[in-house]
Amino acid sequence: MDAFSLIPPPWTINATHGIKFRCPVCQASPSKALSVWLNRRSPLITEDGSRRWQEFYHCECSHPWWAWNSDRPPAQLNNANE
Repeated sequence: MDAFSLIPPPWTINATHGIKFRCPVCQASPSKALSVWLNRRSPLITEDGSRRWQEFYHCECSHPWWAWNSDRPPAQLNNANE
């Protein structure tokens, strides 16, 4: 699966919004996802002119979820528990 494919994978159809940038079902981080797809074909243009897009994750618990790339928290370089 190509994360940058223009065609969304079938599992994205029922994805729910992971508001805290984690799986809304099991709270797993994006690094635990089995598959990832970035919807860069339809960016949202914000009031300040910047772009943001949806990142879709197929979680290890089988739940598909998405979040805005702009909602991604800062990198946790010292967090080995991810």
